Amino acid sequence: MTFSETLRHHGIQKIRPTRITTLQVNVGKTCNQACQHCHVDAGPNRTETMSSETAEQVIGVLTRYPQLEILDITGGAPEIHSVFRQLVSAGRRLNRQIIDRCNLTVLLETSQKDLASFLAQHRVVITASLPCYLEKNVNKQRGQGAYEKSIAALKLLNLLGYGKEDTGLELNLVYNPLGPSLPPSQAALEADYKAQLLKQHGIVFNHLLTITNMPISRFRDDLMRRGVLEAYMQKLTSAFNLEAVQNVMCRSLISVGWDGRLYDCDFNQMLDLGLTEPALGHISTFDLAKLEQREIQTGDHCLGCTAGAGSSCSGALLAPSR
Repeated sequence: MTFSETLRHHGIQKIRPTRITTLQVNVGKTCNQACQHCHVDAGPNRTETMSSETAEQVIGVLTRYPQLEILDITGGAPEIHSVFRQLVSAGRRLNRQIIDRCNLTVLLETSQKDLASFLAQHRVVITASLPCYLEKNVNKQRGQGAYEKSIAALKLLNLLGYGKEDTGLELNLVYNPLGPSLPPSQAALEADYKAQLLKQHGIVFNHLLTITNMPISRFRDDLMRRGVLEAYMQKLTSAFNLEAVQNVMCRSLISVGWDGRLYDCDFNQMLDLGLTEPALGHISTFDLAKLEQREIQTGDHCLGCTAGAGSSCSGALLAPSR
């Protein structure tokens, strides 16, 4: 059963936004890593990057619409793109909450020696990918040496106050399953992460976010090579949770591509699945009132966001179904 058929089976014809509060900006696909699960297909050889002109249009939208409370910056490794600091600085001047989707290892790049301090100075919320607290599993998904570098980066952030009580410097970690399975209970896994990272490395953090691997791009290709794509899609379909539909991130978020094009979410962006209202499809024609009236584009990949406890850039959407 497709996602659309599943929705209709439950009496839902369309998904529409609620109140849009987040502008999620993908500044480009260049990255210092090439992770197995990456839905962006990012890597060192990708050259797509946001121009300063487009970044200024993003800043203009934030200026016009104080309702956009959160500026969520992603990539690639967003920090290595030239407009990253431009957006962070402007967002803080506008008193927005800034989220940096960080892969941790970028903090150790020679060209980014002052990055951690910059993030702390601007009180950026760091949401960092660490797909497991075990070295073997992290290196399997992200490449040899990734775990050691990630731990070093986390220790650096802790030294600056990130993840510690009463500092106001928020550090969240992100878990992705290693293969074609759903994430376990977010609360239970968070407790395990906190206990293991503290015991093994003395590391602390605020929250763990569990995110389902989406059946698109590099992860989908891997599923196809292994001959398990159909089984994974069936697993997602069987775990469909109607409650999760009410909280999917596309209802409160607009995604901006590196070239300024607008999408319902970051996953639709990677599939080049544009808005249903083409006239609103670029940051230069951004109209919040009209965007909040649009119909959200969906596809079978949306089964990933509505399976089990649900999945979003903010982690699980609700308690797992019983």
